[in-house]
Amino acid sequence: MKISESVTFGGGGLDRAANIRGKPDAILALTESKGAGTALFWRGKPLIQRGTEGASLARLPVGHPLIIGRESERLFLGCAERAPVFAVDISDWEPEDVDYSTLGAFLDPTEQRHPDLPSSQSFAELRAVMTQLTALDAEIAATAKALFGWHESHRFCARCGSKSMMAMAGWQRDCNTCGGHHFPRTDPVVIMLITHGNDVLLGRSPGWPEGMYSLLAGFVEPGETIEAAVRREVFEESRIEVGAVSYLASQPWPFPSSLMIGCRGEAVSRDITVDPAELEDAVWVSREQLARAFAGEDPSLLPARKGAIAHFILWNWLADRLD
Repeated sequence: MKISESVTFGGGGLDRAANIRGKPDAILALTESKGAGTALFWRGKPLIQRGTEGASLARLPVGHPLIIGRESERLFLGCAERAPVFAVDISDWEPEDVDYSTLGAFLDPTEQRHPDLPSSQSFAELRAVMTQLTALDAEIAATAKALFGWHESHRFCARCGSKSMMAMAGWQRDCNTCGGHHFPRTDPVVIMLITHGNDVLLGRSPGWPEGMYSLLAGFVEPGETIEAAVRREVFEESRIEVGAVSYLASQPWPFPSSLMIGCRGEAVSRDITVDPAELEDAVWVSREQLARAFAGEDPSLLPARKGAIAHFILWNWLADRLD
């Protein structure tokens, strides 16, 4: 797929500069270089700058008061347009009048403003702003969010249970007790455009907005190829058998740590039997009906959210741009 890297969170051009992650002196020198900036996060939300031209990822000076004293847990993400980019998490900040019931929700609509930052800057749910960011800002935000999420859930050594420490500029955790090294986790997920003639197979999970349908998806299991995972997941969820499978595009999906592997598969059967443990419903949708839904002219069908790879694949299937 020639436009595969134009998917949200893909193709931003971040130079990850992995060769200097293990060189503390080199990274310290980068903090003093011109243009060095820091992306700030609070409980998974990036700090967003809003202005007349829209939203962007805020980058604070390395010496900003909110950053000083947090150097030991600062991430080095790489270089963007030749300027070093870092990330710092301030989740220990307790804002006033925050609705904690929305935190961790599928899409938290609330935003938080820190008293030491301009009113034009706020912490916002990445899902809500991802399509407004540049490709570079989106890649930086997704990378930092995934890394912070991993550090939060992997504070103890998986080998001996002792507390582990951040290393390699945030790209590793080390255990001083048993000498174990741990690396960021990424879970491979297949998400597939399954077609049969002029129709595409769509499903919905319980709890989704009413009428929303998307492509079927599932985790790749150990010892399994991508193609086998596509066939297994589709059959488990809908009892549809799939023949030929091909790769389309991939998308880092930091909610919390997945790599969505977009594939195309040809169905060799049509009769659907939904597994209620996996899906609430699954249907065949014609190209014409899907086009009406994307145009907002079919109230019975709500397509996948813009910014998700499912939306990207379906949109390009309608436009005949998958090759």
